Amino acid sequence: MKFKSILRKLHLWLGLTSGLIIFIVALTGSIFVFNQEFTNAFRSEWINTENQGNPISFHQAWSNAQDAIGKEKHILRGINYSDPTKSHLFLAFEEDEDAWSYFTHVKYYYQIYVDPYTGEVLQVYDEKMDFFQIVKMLHWSLLLKDEIGQPIVGVATLIFVFLILSGLIIWWPKKRKAFKKKLIFNWSAKTKWKKKNFDLHGILAVYASVFGIILAITGLVWAFKWVQILVYVVFSLSVTPPDRAAVPSEVPTSEVDNAVHVYDIVMNQLEERYPDANGYQIAPPSTEDGTGSISVYVQQYEGVYYVNQELQFDQYTGDLLKVHEHKDKNFGERVVTANYDIHVGAILGIPGKIIAFLVSLMIAALPVTGFTIWYTRDFKRMKSKRH
Repeated sequence: MKFKSILRKLHLWLGLTSGLIIFIVALTGSIFVFNQEFTNAFRSEWINTENQGNPISFHQAWSNAQDAIGKEKHILRGINYSDPTKSHLFLAFEEDEDAWSYFTHVKYYYQIYVDPYTGEVLQVYDEKMDFFQIVKMLHWSLLLKDEIGQPIVGVATLIFVFLILSGLIIWWPKKRKAFKKKLIFNWSAKTKWKKKNFDLHGILAVYASVFGIILAITGLVWAFKWVQILVYVVFSLSVTPPDRAAVPSEVPTSEVDNAVHVYDIVMNQLEERYPDANGYQIAPPSTEDGTGSISVYVQQYEGVYYVNQELQFDQYTGDLLKVHEHKDKNFGERVVTANYDIHVGAILGIPGKIIAFLVSLMIAALPVTGFTIWYTRDFKRMKSKRH
């Protein structure tokens, strides 16, 4: 049996077994690309506020957000934006480790918007049931808990990479002159729909191939740790992982008397150190033994995450314990950090998002056109032979 014949059979049966998952992941990916723009528009009355000159302390805003959801729920992150016309944003989240589906796994997920000048809680939004959040989790893990859903999505994505590469080999014409004909829709009024469907499958796959593989690889970085490690090693030319060790806070022997709350001490340092940053995200200590440090993520530019700074502060004094800035990261770290922006096209701005949107739609069309080719040609032929 010839190589291309074997490849066609593998292409067919792997496509049929993974097609539904690829369709779901690609379609939800195309929908999610512009989630930030739509979310900002739909929530503009909570996100945007009037600059009144003298803001309340960040700690007070955090306290107001906590009161709004009740003490039994936990705020995991608080974000202060440098734009004086933006509200503070606080995120409260808890999950059930034993549950297997998204809706039972996530106990609650709230986003709380607080006016930075008056301290008024503008909105407590149920992010768990948000349209784009559900779309994201369909794309991320098929609405299953990560440990179950992500490997399924990851395997389907690996198969997709094989399908694209094998499809290109099958499609590749023997003569150069045939390239142009195979890259355009040369249809007439007499062209049958089966021919149109066949052309759609082949031509869309070719046009989507380069960007489609980029989307797939960036998706695999999240699905499989080994892919993230491989990307890091390839681009950093090093097998030494970046230093991610947490620096513990020093537990005081006596009660600390701070006239200013530690979150405000931290925030003052961040604003002084990174005055041009888009926003500062504070996370409380994750350990309960009193040694945990306050983790800070500084997003440099609005709408993208490839330039950021990571810091740790003492939870008692607000002293700076560790800094890991963008300028100190090697190229492998920078590529991994830019993974989300590359995946959704944001690394190239709106044009990049448009490309990601169109390519995702093309990818979503491939399982449909591929299944139609098989059903109308091979399946019906097999069915007629049985009878």
